[in-house]
Amino acid sequence: MNMGNSVKLSKPSYSEVGLPEFSPMIVPMNEIRRAIPPHLFKRDTIRSLLYLLRDLTMAAIVWRVATYIDPCFHRTDVRGVLTGPIAELGRWGAWCIYWWFQGLIFTGIWVIGHECGHGAFSPHAWLNDIIGFATHSFLWTPYFSWRISHHRHHSNHASMERDEVYVPKTRTDLGISHKPNHEIEWDELFGDTPIYALYMLIRQQLLAFPAYLLFNVSGQKYYPAWTNHFDPNSILFQKSQRPLVLLSNFGLLLMAWSLIFASRTYGMLEVVKYYTIPWLCVTHWFVMITYLHHTDQSLPHYRGTTWNYQRGAAATIDRSFLGWKGRFFLHDVAHYHVIHHFFTKIPWYNCEEATRHFKTVIGEHYCYDDKPVFKTLWDTYNAC
Repeated sequence: MNMGNSVKLSKPSYSEVGLPEFSPMIVPMNEIRRAIPPHLFKRDTIRSLLYLLRDLTMAAIVWRVATYIDPCFHRTDVRGVLTGPIAELGRWGAWCIYWWFQGLIFTGIWVIGHECGHGAFSPHAWLNDIIGFATHSFLWTPYFSWRISHHRHHSNHASMERDEVYVPKTRTDLGISHKPNHEIEWDELFGDTPIYALYMLIRQQLLAFPAYLLFNVSGQKYYPAWTNHFDPNSILFQKSQRPLVLLSNFGLLLMAWSLIFASRTYGMLEVVKYYTIPWLCVTHWFVMITYLHHTDQSLPHYRGTTWNYQRGAAATIDRSFLGWKGRFFLHDVAHYHVIHHFFTKIPWYNCEEATRHFKTVIGEHYCYDDKPVFKTLWDTYNAC
């Protein structure tokens, strides 16, 4: 090489050559519904209440067991076995076990509130709203406000113009040229580095849901600035729905007062240990589950008239989530989400059987992935 000549480093280019082709589903909704036996649509109030009672009992038992952690590891016997750095390490390990399982249990309680929002908990609307309001307020979710926008999400899922959340950015949003080979800038390459991607992923897992509720982050870009779930005059709500928004806000204010009272009575550190950290785990699990339901390289989005309800519903994916723990604690919310998008009022305990029936009708348009979910989260975040 002639060292006298300047050398220009070539940047990589973006190309869509080789991407798989996709054929939209043409199966009509009435044919899909006929594939589901009618008894699977039945909502059993007693059975649903027993699931809720099971979750509340587990939460209370785990909470009670956790009250022994600090006294146990602070006790000193004659040999000093339970003192020193080893004991402190054991104490932190015990708290981590509590946070892991209580976070899963709390998430299961949140899932039941979500089912109430769809009317899948009971055929009695008043009972759905009482249970949903109580469970979601306890976990810092504005029940009625979120229920309203969540219904709109289900009615318009995978529509680029009308979906409520996880709306992907377009080339225009990202400033990417429509030329076949777009030259990637250095700042785009920096965005793909593992350290930066990990930082952004952790931020998503802990802050995405509050950011969506407060600032419409990842929501529909056509909404005006400051769109949120707490303003009764928000574009998200109709005039007749404003009292429900205020009631949701009241539920969160009541929860805030409860936590302030508990902090003054027992100490802020105790509230953080017993409640706040498990609640952060709920936020993580909820964001992870919903993100992986609606985001995958194989899932399409539709523009304009190419969208219809069943195509949007099929643009979700079932995943094997945490094995038995995801099935037991999270009520199969991740394992059988596709059927939920087709028929939101099918109770969660009937979704497994209903899925077996309906996936024979939609065939190749049923999406399922059984890879480890944390690896899938990393791969999906970087690829999508």
